[in-house]
Amino acid sequence: MVVGILMAMYASLSAAVQERRERTFVIVKPDGVQRGLIGKVVSRFEKNGFKLVAMKFLQATEEILKKHYEELSDRPFFHALIKYMQMGPIVIMVWEGKEVVKRARDIIGATDPLKSSPGTIRGDYGIVTGRNVVHGSDSLPSSKREIELWFEKAEVVPWMQCLDDWIFKEN
Repeated sequence: MVVGILMAMYASLSAAVQERRERTFVIVKPDGVQRGLIGKVVSRFEKNGFKLVAMKFLQATEEILKKHYEELSDRPFFHALIKYMQMGPIVIMVWEGKEVVKRARDIIGATDPLKSSPGTIRGDYGIVTGRNVVHGSDSLPSSKREIELWFEKAEVVPWMQCLDDWIFKEN
């Protein structure tokens, strides 16, 4: 019953509020998992007002990684990237929020940790380009594709957070 009420509340949000919501896909890579940085990554997104709507801890297969990184398949580092991403478990997440794709990229930082600003995840925790802790979608179309690749529709859970009105509602 409570779930039904929450789902009804979520569905009742105005179209304008729903329009301002975006979703992005984030991976805590094997180096981030091994170094115990999952909580720090999650905390950065939560502190910025984003809402976690899906999360899995898994060992990625070569097949799904090749699909995920298919746009890099002609690059010389492609096979090493696939091998690295299979070296240990990863955490995959879907975050929801206002302009979350762009803002997540700002939170994550530049691909090369040495070029990332302090205060970004990669600037604070990244070591080298190939071991840069996290992946984040670079655009809305990429986000949609990545979410659909890694998650079944039912695994992404829409829910009402008390902050939603503060963040999304018009004055």
